[in-house]
Amino acid sequence: MLYPELFKQLEAVRWSMDTDIPWARFQPELLTEEQAQTIKMNAITEWAALPATEMFLRDNRGDSDFSAFMSVWFFEEQKHSLVLMEYLRRFRPDLVPSEEELHAVRFEFDPAPALETLMLHFCGEIRLNHWYRRAAEWHTEPVIKAIYETLARDEARHGGAYLRYMKRAMTKFGDEARAAFAKVGVLMASARRTAQALHPTNLHVNVSLFPRDTIQSRLPNPEWLEQWLDKQIQFDTVWENKVVERILHNMSLLMERSFTSVQELNRFRKEMAARLAAANPAAGVATGPVSAG
Repeated sequence: MLYPELFKQLEAVRWSMDTDIPWARFQPELLTEEQAQTIKMNAITEWAALPATEMFLRDNRGDSDFSAFMSVWFFEEQKHSLVLMEYLRRFRPDLVPSEEELHAVRFEFDPAPALETLMLHFCGEIRLNHWYRRAAEWHTEPVIKAIYETLARDEARHGGAYLRYMKRAMTKFGDEARAAFAKVGVLMASARRTAQALHPTNLHVNVSLFPRDTIQSRLPNPEWLEQWLDKQIQFDTVWENKVVERILHNMSLLMERSFTSVQELNRFRKEMAARLAAANPAAGVATGPVSAG
């Protein structure tokens, strides 16, 4: 089991909201209205760890080890929402999300293949780590800068934990896991070719609720994410390339094969799909990339 070891590792570096956030350094003149509004949107978005956890527990009923790890991931992700709300409570109480605004992002996700979902969230942690690092640079107020730096480190650790479960899955499921991880990896490393930000909170997850079946579509300002990325924190090509490089680097380590481009990873995806199809001709394994919508 991985859960006991991961629990100890994450427990050892867990930060305290009371003592590790430099609340006394707050400088009100350095917090703009524009910046404060984005903090509210991120606080609500982080609350979506709740329906994500419900999804993980439902779709991994046969995996008690991973389900137990969700207790750690869920706690730390909800803590992210809480620390952002605490910042607003202290310094901009008029912007603290209401319970109704938080509850709006809790809805049921359609069942999905567990392996693909695992890879999707692994890539999501990498992307969020880079978003928060960029947000820390964009903000001018010292306390919120420190908060985003803290959250970014958490997201990196969560990505590392997911990677451990991905390695375990490859031992258990072999080419099935390799094919699933490569399929989603191609999608998540191809954000430059899509019109929307590729992150789990911005993907459609419940066909019966379409088009209001993404986390972002249920925010008070559904257009916020693209504005935050493009105009505010300016998550440009340089930063997007950093995300792609991390995905390709980790896939190279995972598959013990070098991927220097999305095209190389896509060729590997097709190779794995062909191997699965040859091994299971009656299954009709699809070779096309996973859709974002």
